[in-house]
Amino acid sequence: MEFIKGKYNSNISRVWRIGFMLIILPILYIVAVFFNFFWLFGGMPDLKAIENPNSQVASEIITADGQLLSKFFLENRTPIEFDQLSPNVVRALVATEDARFMKHSGIDPRSMFRVLKGLTGGGNSGGGSTLSQQLAKNLFETRSEKFKGTLGGFPIIKTVISKTKEWILAVRLERNYTKQEIMMMYLNTVSFGNNALGIRTAAKTYFNREPWNLDLHQAALLVGMLQNPSRFNPRIFPERSLERRNTVLAQMNKYGLIKEQDFIKTKQKTLGLKITIENHNTGPAPYFREALKDWMKDWLVEYNKDNSTDYDLYTSGLRIYTTIDSRMQLYAEDAATQNMKIQQLKLDNSVKLRKSTPWVIKKDKGYVEDPYFIKRSLRKCGRYIEMKRAGFGESTILKAMTTKVKMRVYSLRGDRDTLMSPLDSLKYYNSFLHTGMVSMEPQTGDVKAWVGGINFKHFKYDHVKQGARQPGSTFKPFVYTTAIDQNFVTPCTQIIDQQVCIGDWCPQNSNSRFSGRSLNLRQALGASVNSVSAYLMKQVGPKLVADYAHKIGITSPLPENDVTICLGTPSVTVFEMVNAYSTFANLGKHVEPRFVTRIEDKNGRLLAEFPVSEKEVISPSVAYQMLFIMQGAVQEGTAVSLKNKYNFIDKNEIAAKTGTTSDYTDAWFMGMTPNLVTGVWVGGEDNHVHFTNIQDGQGGHVALPAWAYYMKKVFDDPDLAGGVRSPYRKDRFRRPDGLEANLGCGGLRVDSTNTYFRPKINDDESVMF
Repeated sequence: MEFIKGKYNSNISRVWRIGFMLIILPILYIVAVFFNFFWLFGGMPDLKAIENPNSQVASEIITADGQLLSKFFLENRTPIEFDQLSPNVVRALVATEDARFMKHSGIDPRSMFRVLKGLTGGGNSGGGSTLSQQLAKNLFETRSEKFKGTLGGFPIIKTVISKTKEWILAVRLERNYTKQEIMMMYLNTVSFGNNALGIRTAAKTYFNREPWNLDLHQAALLVGMLQNPSRFNPRIFPERSLERRNTVLAQMNKYGLIKEQDFIKTKQKTLGLKITIENHNTGPAPYFREALKDWMKDWLVEYNKDNSTDYDLYTSGLRIYTTIDSRMQLYAEDAATQNMKIQQLKLDNSVKLRKSTPWVIKKDKGYVEDPYFIKRSLRKCGRYIEMKRAGFGESTILKAMTTKVKMRVYSLRGDRDTLMSPLDSLKYYNSFLHTGMVSMEPQTGDVKAWVGGINFKHFKYDHVKQGARQPGSTFKPFVYTTAIDQNFVTPCTQIIDQQVCIGDWCPQNSNSRFSGRSLNLRQALGASVNSVSAYLMKQVGPKLVADYAHKIGITSPLPENDVTICLGTPSVTVFEMVNAYSTFANLGKHVEPRFVTRIEDKNGRLLAEFPVSEKEVISPSVAYQMLFIMQGAVQEGTAVSLKNKYNFIDKNEIAAKTGTTSDYTDAWFMGMTPNLVTGVWVGGEDNHVHFTNIQDGQGGHVALPAWAYYMKKVFDDPDLAGGVRSPYRKDRFRRPDGLEANLGCGGLRVDSTNTYFRPKINDDESVMF
């Protein structure tokens, strides 16, 4: 009996010891993992890391009218709050990923039991990780090398340790955050494939919607992708994705989260995708975004240094508020595209007619193909340079450059696949015309639209701020301004159109003739008469003109002893030309251009603001006189098509200047309304690619149409120009106090449309100039 009793007590003791070990050993194991006992298990994220989880957040670019223009990102992620989620997303997520989410505290014993049952052949296991565990895994990368300990070299042990860390972190997350916050963080961190991280980016990428507007079938599709974004990618595997979506709907129906009739109806729907994959080559204003990126990087260097911070453009979730207007940007891009299709077709047709190439040089009185153009271009080609550096000979390089291969090339109608040699590709891409266009508010310096080229994916070079070209006659207003401000002339001064020589330089007019007529400044600038500009240059000198141009807004270096600058020979950018012309429209006050108004961190804390900065550089009287003079181009000069063809002068004043450089290489148009200044440049990437006659190549025919298409869209937009208080409504330039209302002079008067008329002589009709 004593033996039986002793044996019974021994068994009870053994059970208690085993039970104690089953309880205490897991606790000791968890403690050992938590504290990384003897560095066996690897480190754990600390409480501070949990409170400030490390997730890369894209910086957002916001337009002046409150639209998301684009983002800077390494991971394309834009966080949202829980109340911004569609209830459809919440129900789909719970039904599919963690049905007991609201009942457990980070670890769900039932789910763990299902996993063990599945591993031992007991049927379909289902998911074993709770949302909290999955969030811990996503946020803290527990399986990365960063948290690998000594035992991490053993595959199965490594997995068990990682799972343990996720359990610990899941419990800590549950203690620190509400269920709604955990779900929000989870949906902000998960990947949906196709470079879409987080539910907001996914909703935009696959359906072009915000997450709060997702329908039931859309929410089910996105949540279904979470199991395996590559396997259930709806772009590549639509049938598989559709089947997975219906599985999610079935789960929602199973748990009573949707009605039976909704389940039956919704699973019949097609995918209904509206794919818009974001990258740095796509979307609106790509050239502006590239310029903004460079500006932001420079700004962040200074800000981080001055404030001991470490903000990063791609990961810190900054909110960058820009001056770009999304509507005006769209109008400018459409206008530039429309114009370039016309100009490119015109160039292609002229090339066919003369049976030549777009790259020409002047010979005698005509143009012939430049025989050395392709050879020069080839030696600048990246592939040629790389092969040369690698030691390949000319014959080998030439063979490689003339062998046809499959490639995808740009065209005005979209990218196309073709078979082409690298040399043919070089010729093909050199046949395109390019453009730069920027629009600015003269009173604030705010850039409203920015088009840097014909296609950012294929042509990265920005012709707004990078590309400096000869401005031609659009530079002449700086000469006129200098002469007026120095009291050498007034708008009424009559100057004879005749040969003017400054030393050995004797410029010709564009038609190689001199009329001998006496012209006032408005007539001369409106018709872009070179002899008058040369006359004014002879009076004031190049240094003074360069000084005035810099004062007004030109930032590029200008020669101070070159008299030819009066005809626009120095190189400048569209950006600085628009800024300089804005000084006229702003009545002599130069405003520093800006394209960012303020910057906030991801929590909405203001980091910096950028107020308007202006300084009076010429008198309001001189600026207004220049506006009056430049209206001559529209009323009776080289931009008269704005009046005759586009009918822009009704209840409106437009001051403008066209520009065309030698051999029609560069075509310019600068147009000003009282509240908007816009400049357009069109030309070849290389100076040898151009039109060969003034009818095809002058600025009034090549660049002006883009301005007209753009401004028509602006004027037709009721929010921009349709109302009495609309910012860009049709209006007249504000005249400074004390300046005569009628600037007609020399026996001329100005009618209500600002057109010059000479008084009747005897009974003859008035003659318009």
